[in-house]
Amino acid sequence: MHDPARTYVFNGDADGLCALQQLRLCEGAGGTLITGVKRDIRLLTHVTATPGGQVTALDLSHDQNREDVARILAAGATLRYFDHHYAGALPDHPCFHAYIDTSAEVCTSALVNRYLQGRHAGWAVVAAFGDALPDLGHMLAQEHGIAPDAVESLAQLGRYLNYNAYGEDLDDLHFSPAALAEAMLPYAHPLDFIDQTDVVPVLAEGYRDDLRRARSIDPEFETTGAVMFVLPAQKWSRRVSGTLANEMKQECADRALAILSPRLDGGYVVSVRVPSNKPVGADDFCRLFASGGGRKLAAGINHLPEADVESFAARFKATFDD
Repeated sequence: MHDPARTYVFNGDADGLCALQQLRLCEGAGGTLITGVKRDIRLLTHVTATPGGQVTALDLSHDQNREDVARILAAGATLRYFDHHYAGALPDHPCFHAYIDTSAEVCTSALVNRYLQGRHAGWAVVAAFGDALPDLGHMLAQEHGIAPDAVESLAQLGRYLNYNAYGEDLDDLHFSPAALAEAMLPYAHPLDFIDQTDVVPVLAEGYRDDLRRARSIDPEFETTGAVMFVLPAQKWSRRVSGTLANEMKQECADRALAILSPRLDGGYVVSVRVPSNKPVGADDFCRLFASGGGRKLAAGINHLPEADVESFAARFKATFDD
């Protein structure tokens, strides 16, 4: 039954989608969905809060949404918050229920999986791989008895769902996150979703094609501790920036990585990946810039002005070069 008083607000990437999927499988399909591209993180601005309403936020930084959190609570709604990004100070309010863990090796879907006591753990495995946390993915799969030969299929789905979320607007994406959420809903297990829909073949083809183009780009600079790429102003580069960052993270395991992708309105979107052994986390570094944020190993800047690219590069090199 549709429940207009219930609202789910979720990041459009693999983690947000899979967190939503687990909850909807347990709580029903009703409610309003609010989402967007991966970089659209201030989604709580779109919530119309009402007394007695129930809002669930998934994979969205509380620090970036704190004003709207206060507004929603003041309106008399209950807010349930699942996230693993930097949160800042949390409200002390009886209607605010936080399930937030900013540890490096956790994702939002793993927190939802914990909350639901593993009822739909396959989707949490998908999210972990999509969020470039393979150790977490393998651990969850083993913990919940998922067959080893199924894990690679789940990992691949996670990478494809995450790839689909990158883009400046919905026109850049192969599927809107809202459409994916509805397509996923009937499937209690992600293997059935893979086998019975046409989503994976479409995303697989786009993933391979975009990544092939990105792999042909030479780095802007490369040192022992840091490497930076600047992608061309193309739709494919806006789609593939996060995927390329996650792929290159595995190859540049000991180096910090920055990938700049041009925005339609000027400036760049920046994806940053930082090894766990670096004293400065990706989120700490990105928060030095306006519109920057994320988590310890993976973070980004939503709008880096063209005039700031040179200073960003110098600061990135100075921070992470060995």
